Amino acid sequence: MVERHIRLNATEDVKEFVNEATKCDFDIDLKYKRILIDAKSLLGVIGIGMNNDFKVCYAGNNTTFEKVVKKFASA
Repeated sequence: MVERHIRLNATEDVKEFVNEATKCDFDIDLKYKRILIDAKSLLGVIGIGMNNDFKVCYAGNNTTFEKVVKKFASA
């Protein structure tokens, strides 16, 4: 299981992240505090808000998705 921290600051960031997540054939979850949502759900990601640090959890391999995760990586 891979866990990374990201920050999505704008609606366009959310769209890009969710778009790449939906192309993956494995499950991807976003964790924020005690909330767990499907990262492939645009409404779910927007619903928990932007400008927050999220933990992305997944157990697959997709180089394009990895690039997007690195793009939005937070400290």
